[in-house]
Amino acid sequence: MAKRVGVDKWLFGIVLLLVLFGLVMVFSASAVMSQAESGSPYKYVAKQGMYALFGMMALFALMRVDYKRYNSYPVVASVVVVTTMLLVTVFGMHALNHTHRWFKLGNFFTFQPSEIAKPAIVLFLAYFLQKRIHLMDDWKGTILKAALPPLVFVALILKEPDLGTALVCAAVTMAMLYLAGMQLKWLGLAALASTPVMYYMLWMVPFRRARMEIFFHPELDPLGKGFHTMQSLIAVGTGGVWGRGLMEGVQKLFYLPESHTDFIFANICEELGLLGAVALVGLFCMFGYRGLRAAFLSTDPFARFLAFGLTSAVLIQAFFNMSVAIALVPTKGITLPFISFGGTSLFFTLAGMGVLLNITREID
Repeated sequence: MAKRVGVDKWLFGIVLLLVLFGLVMVFSASAVMSQAESGSPYKYVAKQGMYALFGMMALFALMRVDYKRYNSYPVVASVVVVTTMLLVTVFGMHALNHTHRWFKLGNFFTFQPSEIAKPAIVLFLAYFLQKRIHLMDDWKGTILKAALPPLVFVALILKEPDLGTALVCAAVTMAMLYLAGMQLKWLGLAALASTPVMYYMLWMVPFRRARMEIFFHPELDPLGKGFHTMQSLIAVGTGGVWGRGLMEGVQKLFYLPESHTDFIFANICEELGLLGAVALVGLFCMFGYRGLRAAFLSTDPFARFLAFGLTSAVLIQAFFNMSVAIALVPTKGITLPFISFGGTSLFFTLAGMGVLLNITREID
């Protein structure tokens, strides 16, 4: 195939548009809360803007680095080892909100190592699976070895605890293994083996059990267990078709929890209405099309797996976040890629997009 002169401009434009839209919505969702907390409406959007700037710098830098440089054992092994060390070391940090998810340096900088786990899983599987496409029936020599590092990451992330990110990591792993040719029976066995773990995490952990019990009827306890879901649905419902207008949302005024992070999609629905929500979903669909197009048009198996994994990680996480906001799945803490407030998530997502854009140079 002829070598591209430049990167996929459609993909780059979509990513840039999503980031800019995210900054606008973070400011809209957080301005009042920020004013009450710090005396300035720009506290959260300033932080997000800083990470967006650093993320775009990483995107431009990695966009110019040949992705083939990552296709080596020393690089992949280093990424897996460093990620594992960070996921273990975070348990030595002071707990925030009864969880061990962040490294906190001062009052301004926090770092979430679980965000590195997603690209680390994608890189490892792309490297490991590229030469084993015809060996996917070997469960001991291929499937088990491929699943081991992701399982370690998922176990450590569950321990933090962060069920949402762990599920995204598991879903990306399953998707990449299926792309490599793993039979559906192994997916079924994996689902069966994970059932006891999921049962324990969902029904034996008190706060998650409460979420599951109230999921189908949050109106039975609107001020307690069903509060998050009810407030999110109120925000989505009151937006109607056209929305209340940008900055005009009511639920973000200390009704809707985490309106600038986990539930930012509900705020978007309230302020921009059905049309705004559909437009955002459309942008993610366009992103998915361009990313998966790069994956399936690539003749290099490593590039194919890498592009597929980076794209699917964003799409899976976006699906989970939006599904929580409209009560398709029980409440879980997970950000909307490119959009939600969260510096670590934004930085590493944009860095991954730099790698994806470099891959697009190799296709027609």
